Amino acid sequence: MLGSQLRRLREAKGVTRQDAGYVIRASESKISRLELGRVSFKERDVEDLLTLYGVTDPRERQSLLQLARDANTPGWWHRYTDVLPNWFQTYVGLEESAALIRTYELQFVPGLLQSEGYARAIIQQGNAGAPESEIEQRVSLRMQRQERLTAPDAPRLWAVLDESALKRPIGGPEVMRGQLEHLIEVSKLPNVTIQVMPFKFGAHAAEGGAFTILRFPEQDLPDVVYVESLTGAMYLDKRDDVDTYLQAMERLSVDSATPEHTVELLGDFLRET
Repeated sequence: MLGSQLRRLREAKGVTRQDAGYVIRASESKISRLELGRVSFKERDVEDLLTLYGVTDPRERQSLLQLARDANTPGWWHRYTDVLPNWFQTYVGLEESAALIRTYELQFVPGLLQSEGYARAIIQQGNAGAPESEIEQRVSLRMQRQERLTAPDAPRLWAVLDESALKRPIGGPEVMRGQLEHLIEVSKLPNVTIQVMPFKFGAHAAEGGAFTILRFPEQDLPDVVYVESLTGAMYLDKRDDVDTYLQAMERLSVDSATPEHTVELLGDFLRET
């Protein structure tokens, strides 16, 4: 997030990476790695870059300097690095600091809404042959991520689930019943909104696949769109890209079953399981 913001400030000021590197006694490639979030930040370097980019507002400077401190402080999830790929560590960190999380899923129930049994079944399927200790560590990580939903500074979570995610039998009937019951229960949280996109609607605004949009409490930070693949993920923060996904999410929210009707649908699915 910090690297992205520094890149945006540099480009707005018309400063080259070479000139920015000169100011902090570094190479052009070092600026590139900083802007991609691939190396750690020195607070002094960030201060010098902000001065070069004309950022004089004390609040904006302090916000970005706090990001630099946070970026260099290991989060709780770092103790799971042996089972977390680097590209997903970034997501967990962003999720931890988000104020609003909007997600669309069509294959599985989103990780933040999975019951422990469902999470274990998904993880076992995706990590066939892994030792039981690794499976349990991955399940523990997923359960700990969910603790933010009931924390004092809990984010707002708005999830749209395709009906296919709820009809796909994961772990057997008992596990699916537990998952549906869990969704009904967690939908009662004041900061959680769940909607179902039913089969009968037909084609819709997000046929391209699953995605998550993260918004942060600092107003000067851009939204980030997270799109995952089998071997990695994309983090999109350019305005045009973000706007496209925001429009898709808005359309999904309008076209899906209302939160109230969604609870009724979940009850129907539960009786069918």
